[in-house]
Amino acid sequence: MELQNSQATMAVDANSNVKQAPTSAEIQAWVASYLAELLEIDASEVDTTIAFDRYGLDSSVAVGLTGDLEEWLDIKLDPTLLYDYPTIETLSRHLASELKAKV
Repeated sequence: MELQNSQATMAVDANSNVKQAPTSAEIQAWVASYLAELLEIDASEVDTTIAFDRYGLDSSVAVGLTGDLEEWLDIKLDPTLLYDYPTIETLSRHLASELKAKV
């Protein structure tokens, strides 16, 4: 699934050319956009505090989302991540924290 979200790109610092990790807000926007496209709704209709399972996501969609996140963030993610962090908000905070620790 290809997303066209300008916030969903990793920034390059103009002074050092070092990739900056996406913020929690950027990750939230990416995941919300992903779900909106998948569910054929507007991204503004996605509530980041509602559990993924309330959106009717099955395990194959969860694995697909995790795989696409891996590709975008260029890191290895556990396929059970959405069960450990069941909302966009908690997932985004966790990933942003993990990415920041690696930079």
